[in-house]
Amino acid sequence: MDLNDPAAVRPQVALFVTCTVDSVAPKVGTATVRLLEAAGVEVVVPAAQTCCGQPAANSGAPEAAAVLARHFVEVFEPYETIVSPSGSCVAMVRHWYPRLLSGSWRTRAEAVAERTHELTAYLVDVAGRADLGAVIDGGPLTVHDSCHGLRVLGLGHAARELLGAAGAKIVEMDDPEACCGFGGTFALKHTAVSTAMADAKLRDSAATGAACMVGGDAGCLVHLEGRQRRCGIGPAVRHIAEVLAEALP
Repeated sequence: MDLNDPAAVRPQVALFVTCTVDSVAPKVGTATVRLLEAAGVEVVVPAAQTCCGQPAANSGAPEAAAVLARHFVEVFEPYETIVSPSGSCVAMVRHWYPRLLSGSWRTRAEAVAERTHELTAYLVDVAGRADLGAVIDGGPLTVHDSCHGLRVLGLGHAARELLGAAGAKIVEMDDPEACCGFGGTFALKHTAVSTAMADAKLRDSAATGAACMVGGDAGCLVHLEGRQRRCGIGPAVRHIAEVLAEALP
């Protein structure tokens, strides 16, 4: 199908907004819609969606997480493709739902999980649209690889392909795969360790001389941005969806 053909029927994508984006970083949600539409798809936002259950699972409450997992399955089951701008939430759906649920619910969850994609992976690997027409002409960028996306979903290349296609100059940190220290409830339970890890990540990003540190997980970025404001170390911290959406024609 030619997505540039006005008569073509656009594929439909259901957007899983996530709690962090909805409550703390709504501009990431708006930017995600812009990118998906630039890729030629129709975006729908199911109104009944809630939390994926990751905080409950992280806190040792699998029964509560399972309740939210079943609700997610019910809400998103009608859609052929689900996309989210948060690798950690997608990892929850793809990796943990089949473990939390059993019987017919597990079968249904596995089917939904196969259709759930992180934003950059969907654009590059599923839609085949690394080049969205965005043009980034600012200073160099560095990329933070969030743990869930990197280690559970195998992400990393897609963000760099999208940025590279937009003309961005990417400068790598010495250790781009190091954890930022967020880890969901880890940051609340082990504040001193979490803060030290964030500061190390910010120092690593500062050493690159980049104008901006870009990532694909809202939770990690909120954590790093908050710490950056407090200690003044490192470049601006932004979600890749915002950076690319602002560079669209």
